[in-house]
Amino acid sequence: MVLKIFGLAKCSTCLKALAWLDQHDVSYKFEDYREHPLPQASLKKWAVALGGWEKLVNRASMTWRNLDDGLKTPQTDAQWLGLIADYPALIRRPLTVYADESVSVGFNEKRFAEKLGIK
Repeated sequence: MVLKIFGLAKCSTCLKALAWLDQHDVSYKFEDYREHPLPQASLKKWAVALGGWEKLVNRASMTWRNLDDGLKTPQTDAQWLGLIADYPALIRRPLTVYADESVSVGFNEKRFAEKLGIK
C-alpha cells in the first residue's frame, strides 16, 4: 500500500512533508481534501485512532479562531463532521495514513522516519 497524505495543496507544512518524502524516495498519494472531501466514516475512524476529534481538528488555526463561538463546542460526531464539511481547513495537516492503517497528523521528520523505517 502506498502512503496516503491528505492536506491542502498550498499548505506549507504539507509541502515540507511531501518534499521530505520525495527526498527519501517514499511513494505516496497526496489528496487535497478541499477538492476531494474525506469520507465521514474515515474521519470518524481517524479521530478515534488519534484519541478524539480535538486531535484531528486544529483548534489553534485561524479558521478555528474565526468561527462563531457557538460553533466551537461540538458535542457529537455529527456536529464535528458538519464543522469539518463546512470548514475543511480545520483538519490538522498533513493527515497521514500509513500502510498499517495507523494515522498521524502534522509533520515531524523523526516520527516519519521511525514510522517508515528510514534511518
